[in-house]
Amino acid sequence: MTELSRRTREHAAALDELAARLGADCAAAVHPEEIAALLESEGLNDQRIRERYGFPDSFALADELFARVPRAHHRAPAPDPGDGPRAELLRCLVRGVVFTLPALAFVLGSPFLSGPPGTRGLPTGTFTLLAGALCGWAWSQALSHRAHFWLGLGGPPGRRAAARALARGASAGVAASVALAALAALLTDGAPWPVWVFCVGQAGYLAGATVLLVLGHERALLAALLPVTAGGVLSALRDLPDAWRAALLGASLAAVLVLAVLTVLAELGSAEAESAPRYPSLAPPLWSSVPYGLLGLGVGVLVMLAILADVLRDAALGSIAAPTALALSLSMGPAEYLLGRFRHRTLGRLRDLTGFAGFRTTVAVELARGMLCYLALLLPLAWLGSLAWPYAPGAEPGRLLLLLLLGATLWAALLLQAFGRIWAAVTACGLAAGAELAGLLLPVFTTVDALAVQLAVCGATALVLPPLAWALLGRATAHR
Repeated sequence: MTELSRRTREHAAALDELAARLGADCAAAVHPEEIAALLESEGLNDQRIRERYGFPDSFALADELFARVPRAHHRAPAPDPGDGPRAELLRCLVRGVVFTLPALAFVLGSPFLSGPPGTRGLPTGTFTLLAGALCGWAWSQALSHRAHFWLGLGGPPGRRAAARALARGASAGVAASVALAALAALLTDGAPWPVWVFCVGQAGYLAGATVLLVLGHERALLAALLPVTAGGVLSALRDLPDAWRAALLGASLAAVLVLAVLTVLAELGSAEAESAPRYPSLAPPLWSSVPYGLLGLGVGVLVMLAILADVLRDAALGSIAAPTALALSLSMGPAEYLLGRFRHRTLGRLRDLTGFAGFRTTVAVELARGMLCYLALLLPLAWLGSLAWPYAPGAEPGRLLLLLLLGATLWAALLLQAFGRIWAAVTACGLAAGAELAGLLLPVFTTVDALAVQLAVCGATALVLPPLAWALLGRATAHR
């Protein structure tokens, strides 16, 4: 019996799908080993290749793809950027809005979160709420990484596996967030029951939003946030009864959770998914997603301190830097778009250039271009926030400088994450977050201005991370 006859129909269908998906790259290859390297960069190890495609290893599969796909070393010009990039930009802008609108839940729910002074003079339950939020955010980053691994398989099997991972991970994330919030309550001064209700709702929202965002339902999430958006705007204009506030918060939370459940059930119950093969042995180890959660935690702490540093240092005199919060959250969507453009441009130059020095120069230019575009976007967003909150800190020169330094840090960290250099980003952001926490909370640093601490830490990190990103991404192997 020949090797071809031993291959199942599932293997043949999976091979057809892979050849179609990687056809352009396979056509441009001049040797099968180039395709083998491409398969490795796609996360296809020998075990996955044997189970899914029926070939013994990546080299055998690369030989088959090299023989199957006609050569086209000189690729056709890229299509007119018309609808594709515009649609991608619109999707990223929607994601930026979706990242921002949940902040209105804190505006709408502020009467439930206020209370007598507790630890460090802050309202009782503040640290409970912050601990739950940071844990939920970090968990969502790790879960997103795991789900995107399954989506990388492509087709119904990948979406089914991703939906299953999201269903399990989201439930565990809610439990972890509430547990960490309970630990924070035990270590501080407890939390009143309205704060607990808000904390549980916050954990549920982060879980549901992660499901919808990973599976590409940004607009559905945006629609689900309409009640809390309307309530947040109305509460800024007039005083709303507590019953209205609770109803609007509950309506958005219920909508997000229902949409998330329906989305998962639809992915698991689709006819294509039911007939698709499963690949349980391909599951990556859980620890492989841990660094992505750690990066989410480090970035979350840095952003939280940029917004709440004055309040944490001096609750009586401090105020929330709302313009900074608005600028950073709204900019996350465009940041994703700029990361995609960086990858697109560097890959294009990698195909055209033959010299190592020329490619490193290209990476430096594109990195600087993307970062400058991102930083240029932060300034008008901060100005917009200062118009919405005229009495909040955020538009002063020192605050704007901090925003730019933090923006440079975040951009470089996200770039390293996108190219798999995750531990470099984790180390830099983790050290920066720890240094800021120490400088703001330890009694020995109470005489040092909070803004000076942040400028020193973010300035040092912003000086280190971009050159590190250039050094790591200036290698052609980083762009496979």
